[in-house]
Amino acid sequence: MRILYNLGIGLYGIAISIASLFNEKAAKWKSGRKDIFNKLAQALQGSHQPLAWFHCASLGEFEQGRPVIESFRKEFPDYKILLTFFSPSGYEARKEYKEADYVFYLPLDTPGNAKRFIEIVKPGLAIFVKYEFWFNYLNELKTKNIPSFIISAKFRDDQYFFKSNGAWFRKQLHVYKTLFVQDENSKTLLKKFGINNVIVCGDTRFDRVINISRQPYSDPIIGKFKNNEMLWVCGSTWEEDEKIIFPAFEKLQNSEQKIKLLLVPHEVSEARIKEIQGQYPSAIRYSEAKENLDSSVMILDKMGLLSYLYRHADIAYVGGGFGKGIHNLTEAAVYGVPVIFGPNHQKFTEASELIKRNGGFSVSTQTELDNCISKLVSDNTYRKTCGLAGADYILSGKGATDEIIATLKNTF
Repeated sequence: MRILYNLGIGLYGIAISIASLFNEKAAKWKSGRKDIFNKLAQALQGSHQPLAWFHCASLGEFEQGRPVIESFRKEFPDYKILLTFFSPSGYEARKEYKEADYVFYLPLDTPGNAKRFIEIVKPGLAIFVKYEFWFNYLNELKTKNIPSFIISAKFRDDQYFFKSNGAWFRKQLHVYKTLFVQDENSKTLLKKFGINNVIVCGDTRFDRVINISRQPYSDPIIGKFKNNEMLWVCGSTWEEDEKIIFPAFEKLQNSEQKIKLLLVPHEVSEARIKEIQGQYPSAIRYSEAKENLDSSVMILDKMGLLSYLYRHADIAYVGGGFGKGIHNLTEAAVYGVPVIFGPNHQKFTEASELIKRNGGFSVSTQTELDNCISKLVSDNTYRKTCGLAGADYILSGKGATDEIIATLKNTF
């Protein structure tokens, strides 16, 4: 199985190289790793402090790991922190992150890369966020007796670890000193296969969004755009989401249920923004909005603001649910805002919990979205009650970061 795994990794690298010829994101993925080992060696040269290595796939996982990184910094001030990303969307957004001493792309998970990376970095510990399972890196960490952890992990019986041919993958999970998982179901599943180094501590995203919600913040552009009217913030949207968002919004505009729309696409490339403007020509761009804020639609074309801007919302829509899965519901729900999302949410505990509490609503069709948004807009009491139920759920999930740090303190 290891041979097949390494073959797959190699083929992935070839595919990325080919895609980089015509895909901007793939080109960044490749160019960001150019001469990576020399850059790492130069950056770390001369440092004699112990180093903690944190790895995140992309921006969403970074936000999940961020409260742990920042708490680690406070509790272990003698450690330098290396933060790595797999995806350009994470690296490009957080390459200047001040709480990390070094920020780099992670080289592809080949045996040679893993060995060379660990030899250069010499981490005292490694912490992976959620779904980042890179088996050559894990093997190298084990060989060097470097403790590794995974945080905010969630396991389901349909994952490859638990298939009839998944024994080799399950074996890798024993490498972790501790697996910090989100729920009891994950612990039970792992225990069934003899993996007992597990602590249930919840989802660190809850800590992160609670911290953000408590920070003073205001955006004068969004404030002027909203102008004391009702605002629907649609965050991390994809084309499939927008196919039902725009018709639902138009239907509201043509009725007495007036509302403004702030659209925040998942990808903010120039091509993507122009594509949206082609669908809705009257929309104004956040970066170009000054005094002329007459439009009822604004496109946020800047990264890193969404989790703060949800506080301006009366209703939220979180994208991704018509694709592989929804994006971060907690960012909106923490503000007491009812959240709408697409049908592919089964892998996300927070979605089912919000639905159960009437703080979140899954829609599969245009009609379902039309009916859902209309009721939320027209019934103020219902909308506020739903939003508060969602916020109460988020607040109840606080504390995962503290438990992780407490465990680490007892480890070192």
